[in-house]
Amino acid sequence: MRLKRFTPTQKAFHALLMLSFLIQSVTGMARMYIETSWGQMLANTLGGYDNSLVIHKAVGIFMLILFVCHLIYAIFILSTRKLAKEDSLMPGRKDFRQFLSHMRWMIGGQAPRFDRWGYWEKFDYWAVFWGMVVLGVTGVMLYSPLDTSQYFKGWSLNVALWVHRIEAALAMLHVFLIHFAIAHLRRHNFPMDRAMFSGDTDLESVEEERPAWIDRLRVTGELDQRIVTDAPVISIVLSSIIGLSAVAMGIYLVVGGILNINFVNW
Repeated sequence: MRLKRFTPTQKAFHALLMLSFLIQSVTGMARMYIETSWGQMLANTLGGYDNSLVIHKAVGIFMLILFVCHLIYAIFILSTRKLAKEDSLMPGRKDFRQFLSHMRWMIGGQAPRFDRWGYWEKFDYWAVFWGMVVLGVTGVMLYSPLDTSQYFKGWSLNVALWVHRIEAALAMLHVFLIHFAIAHLRRHNFPMDRAMFSGDTDLESVEEERPAWIDRLRVTGELDQRIVTDAPVISIVLSSIIGLSAVAMGIYLVVGGILNINFVNW
């Protein structure tokens, strides 16, 4: 049996964010590592060094528009629906306690009873939120350096470049290593979590990992309404190919970046 977890709108946001983030990672790494054969190979697949920047800027604007659309969507949801406290992505003291309990469980303690969102999912959401603000502001400053220099000192562009690079590197490391590992390589989800592609997840796994959520759905009578049939085989195959390809690309970029970092002209 499958349990509906995400709406079509939420799946669309995730798919567009995933695709645009991968493109930004490839184009950014291609330019940053252009003095290496690995970076040149990445740039050549995108039409060269200059074309990589064109793509990077265009997709960057798209990501900012996507971020604004998400803000409007979030405000609309909060203003039109009465969400239970447990359905909120806002972190609280309970999340910190569950984090500590989770750490104890890993060495033999009792597993915490997670609700709809785990502490790691809330961290992921707000990390992306913070990252979009930092990368967006610095990206806009770097989009047209001459225009920016009319309003800010020249040294601010150097600061913006370094902040942009550092935040982008942290974002890639988190997404391609931590997020991918938690989302797809855990026992509950291995080899891939289809929830963000199909919108549903295995009920048995949810009952084991998020018992507090299932209990709450039973009490409110919502559980039966959320039970759905499994997606068609072709949809499962396509989502697996897309998801695992994204994981492979992310790991490839991280490994390539680490192996060639000594050859970058900082």
